[in-house]
Amino acid sequence: MLPPIILASQSPRRRDLLAKAGVAFSIVARDTEELKDAAMPPQELCLYNAGAKAEAVFREHPDSTVIGADTLVFLDRRPLGKPQDEEEARSMLRMLSGRTHHVCTAVSIQSPLGVKDIAVLTEVTFRTLTEEDILRYMELVNVMDKAGSYAFQEHGEMIISSVRGDTNNVIGLPVNNMLECLKSLGYRL
Repeated sequence: MLPPIILASQSPRRRDLLAKAGVAFSIVARDTEELKDAAMPPQELCLYNAGAKAEAVFREHPDSTVIGADTLVFLDRRPLGKPQDEEEARSMLRMLSGRTHHVCTAVSIQSPLGVKDIAVLTEVTFRTLTEEDILRYMELVNVMDKAGSYAFQEHGEMIISSVRGDTNNVIGLPVNNMLECLKSLGYRL
């Protein structure tokens, strides 16, 4: 019998993506200190944070398979996490306006069956936004709990002109890559 799967995240977006993929799981999340070191490459930084989240839960549930994930927006290699306030959110959206950036989501799977780590990059290009566009978007979307102050799945058409790569990765979980990792551990999905 395979170990039960635990998602080490409170993110409703990750929960929905995992459920839509047909994975049975429970949720156990722990607060962890996230690294925000701009000197680290995007994949390495996200992998560190995803690993810390998975490890915090795996220590308490060593007979389970724990999935930790971390998503960051990178503009010119500078990580943009969740904004501290509305002014910072507006500032992030101004910075992203008319530019191409990368979204990195790393997944760390820790299990008695083994450890699997992946990091996926997706390229996102924003439309050129006016102040009115930014304010209208912020009225429609709660940007405060989102890396880079935006959500692809919530009125993304208002701000995004193109995506090159996995859109699920931009939402917060590279589902296909993660499912391959689970299959390599013996799960039939």
